Amino acid sequence: MSALGALEAAAPAGAGAAGAALFRPLSAEDGEQQPAEIESLCMNCFRNGVTRLLLTRIPFFKEIIVSSFSCPSCSWSNTEIQAAGRIQEQGVRYTLAVSSRQDMNREVVKTESASVRIPELDFEIPAFSQKGVLTTIEGIIDRAVAGLEQDQPARRATDTEVARKIDEFIGKLRQLKEVRSPFTFVLDDPSGNSFVENPRAPHRDEALLVAHYRRSPQQCALLGLQGEEADAKPPDAAEDLRDEVLQFNTNCPECNAPASTNMKLVQIPHFKEVIIMATNCDSCGHRTNEVKSGGAIEPQGTRITLRITDPSDMSRDILKSETCSVEIPELEFELGMGALGGKFTTLEGLLKDIRELVEKNPFTLGDSSTASRTGKLQEFLGKLQEITEGKAQAHFIMDDPAGNSYLQNVYAPEEDPELHVQRYQRTFQQNEELGLNDMKTEGYEAQPASGR
Repeated sequence: MSALGALEAAAPAGAGAAGAALFRPLSAEDGEQQPAEIESLCMNCFRNGVTRLLLTRIPFFKEIIVSSFSCPSCSWSNTEIQAAGRIQEQGVRYTLAVSSRQDMNREVVKTESASVRIPELDFEIPAFSQKGVLTTIEGIIDRAVAGLEQDQPARRATDTEVARKIDEFIGKLRQLKEVRSPFTFVLDDPSGNSFVENPRAPHRDEALLVAHYRRSPQQCALLGLQGEEADAKPPDAAEDLRDEVLQFNTNCPECNAPASTNMKLVQIPHFKEVIIMATNCDSCGHRTNEVKSGGAIEPQGTRITLRITDPSDMSRDILKSETCSVEIPELEFELGMGALGGKFTTLEGLLKDIRELVEKNPFTLGDSSTASRTGKLQEFLGKLQEITEGKAQAHFIMDDPAGNSYLQNVYAPEEDPELHVQRYQRTFQQNEELGLNDMKTEGYEAQPASGR
């Protein structure tokens, strides 16, 4: 069996041809990789069947383990996927307003740690109640219907009232597939490894809201992560780390080989201190850098607008925090909060990172893309390249509610005629996303503890 045949045989139920096309060998040497076959017990007829395991990769989603079981005696089969990569630093929540049949065909990567909610029906699929799957929104609803129908014959014999109510609810779920009225689909994954397709990428999808958040202690416990000590005290002797590069051991996010990460506290002129972390892998050559703000959240948000008029603008230094969104109105392009993480680079470097983000997404230019979508994206990439080369003028907008992003003023300390910095009061929703609404920094020690 070839590697492609092995992947097709082990592809998750409901993924379809588009889902199977996402699988890719880990390397060129793995192109002819054969799945591992293990003799295992069939839970349907209690005879021996065969389980096939294959470590592979979905581009943009790291490694996964594809598992497929089949029983030659009773023909029972089962497929599932498991994440083989690391847990992301933040959880992710996708909120989709489903309004048409086309929305039902959006591809979804749902890990076993993800939960699904449909608020209009007060319906929820809890985390860790199903195995990971690569499917569509319609496939998730079909799977939920199949699960509810599984024990209906026994319920009708023992409790007709409960069985009747479940039948009514199953009917409501099936009506959702017809999309006679809009409904909301919410996919919440504390591990950050789930995904809902944006068919308009790289443009913003007005129907899809993506939010990244910090995991709660309960979510960390469910994922098996050890929480940091909240009351850990700093050392008595304050150390000056500004002239020292700290190094600690970690694992490469690409090949999982041991690597080293360097960390340095840097003062940006006319701005503030930031922490720059860089990881280099000697095994696969992967290199990455990340920037964390060294200070507190500013009292006001910051909106920075640069009018790109000259190729020299590409050399301006940029600090993009994790809470910063990027917008290029001339291209109708918007990069949401959390995407690309924190970066300290140049304007040209950030535009190249945006280009790579679009090109590496399998739902945009991969095998799963359509010809019309590919043409639009190629046109978008061409215009982005013209801006990068200084052949076209455009506006580059950075909006950071936390106020921790920066774009270099080449005329400093004088004003830059092409650069406009606006400070604004955050909205309630922005404070909610930053976790500020429930934060009390004054008078909390004097407040008596409420009785329980």
